[in-house]
Amino acid sequence: MNYRPLGRTGWIVSDISFGAWAIGGAWGTVDDAESMAALHRAVDCGVNFIDTADVYGMGRSERLIARLKRERKDEIVVATKAGRRLSPHTAAGYNQANLAAFIEDSLRNLETDCLDLVQLHCPPTDVYYRPELFDVLDGFVAAGKIRYYGVSVERVEEALKAIEYPGVQTVQIIFNCFRRRPSELFFAEALRRKVGILARVPLASGLLTGKLTAQSTFEAGDHRNFNRHGQQFDVGETFSGVDYDTALQAVEEIRQWLPAGVSMAQFALRWILMFDAVTCAIPGGKRPDQVAENCAASNLPALSREAMDAMGRLYDSKIRPLVHARW
Repeated sequence: MNYRPLGRTGWIVSDISFGAWAIGGAWGTVDDAESMAALHRAVDCGVNFIDTADVYGMGRSERLIARLKRERKDEIVVATKAGRRLSPHTAAGYNQANLAAFIEDSLRNLETDCLDLVQLHCPPTDVYYRPELFDVLDGFVAAGKIRYYGVSVERVEEALKAIEYPGVQTVQIIFNCFRRRPSELFFAEALRRKVGILARVPLASGLLTGKLTAQSTFEAGDHRNFNRHGQQFDVGETFSGVDYDTALQAVEEIRQWLPAGVSMAQFALRWILMFDAVTCAIPGGKRPDQVAENCAASNLPALSREAMDAMGRLYDSKIRPLVHARW
């Protein structure tokens, strides 16, 4: 495993980390024993950063991570999120009282007296234009409730606005072979301001594992079923917002560039790590074998210039028209 600095926090974190949405739910059936085995395998592989949220299984994911920390002596940084439990999910709901309640819930779930990193969880765009809210977050830091804070965003423009606030340490954003726009302007600005970047949805909801087909089906409780067209939350979170059939065609074109012995998932993760601005990719995994496969991407050689250029051409011809202007 290789490690990169996380913004200005002083933490050095694994460049392949662990996204804990899947172990909380919304990805089909979840078995807690298997989830714990997956978490332990991640730590065995050198992972020292886990990303979760209070809404993942309504605390289930956070509680599993708390159990992991009881069972392991390793230093593990845990990032959680707050805001998506709001109903309705409005900018007005992002206020001191609600955030304080969410933070207290996460403190209990994670069995700690101070949260490592709290991220606003894809709030409405108006939130980024309320400096008083970022003052509130500074207050939570001063009170010892959280060590650092960041944001999880849907759009590049939100990321650019968020990093104007000096207390924002990290930005979590969708970045993968099918969602390249963050690398055009935002990455340079994040590097300049020394802001950590967490690349989420790195495998495009499983498309970039190369294991999905036109015949693949998903359980009723899997967001790849209930949110395929953005019925519950932003459609970009499911399959990165790319039309499923088009994405499958693109995946077939990628196969020819896989080095011998490298899986599609490993290639896609290594592609992300080719960008120095990225602190880490945060793929999920419900099984230990998935986690081990993902973690192995950290130690792969750099992708060839030919492969990188080919990925650029593929994006421009098939994917860019579908997503580039939207997020």
